[in-house]
Amino acid sequence: MKLSDIMVTDAIVPELKARNRDEAISELVEAMASAGAITKKSVPDVIKAVLAREAQATTGIGKGVALPHAKLKGVKKPIGTIGRSSEGIDFSALDAKPVYSVILLLSSPDSPDEHLQAMETIFRHVQRDIFRKFLRQSETKESIVELIQEADELG
Repeated sequence: MKLSDIMVTDAIVPELKARNRDEAISELVEAMASAGAITKKSVPDVIKAVLAREAQATTGIGKGVALPHAKLKGVKKPIGTIGRSSEGIDFSALDAKPVYSVILLLSSPDSPDEHLQAMETIFRHVQRDIFRKFLRQSETKESIVELIQEADELG
């Protein structure tokens, strides 16, 4: 699975307005709806599901990255988007540092293998220092899309 198979590029937010975790998640879910990846009427339920998952344990994995995610009925295949914060957001990350890159993933509860594959794909890329660095420096949607394409080429 490639990063470009998962990411809804029209929903990428190169500069999040959000100042906290809940706002960041809401902003990315709204962006997914605006891009047509999810329905507008599902937005409150999607936000609720992602925040419920977040309440179980933080998805702030450290090194400036958070991977909020949820499994939802009506999602056919794993879809995600990326939000960037130049200010940094408190996600109660494992390393207690601010998060600058928020990668939202939504998938179907009926396809746990696909969800795991998507998580592994995202995780593989965010583990790379160079990917995190370039993502944090990308100030436009276009530069983030280019980064995703380059990451896919590297594998």
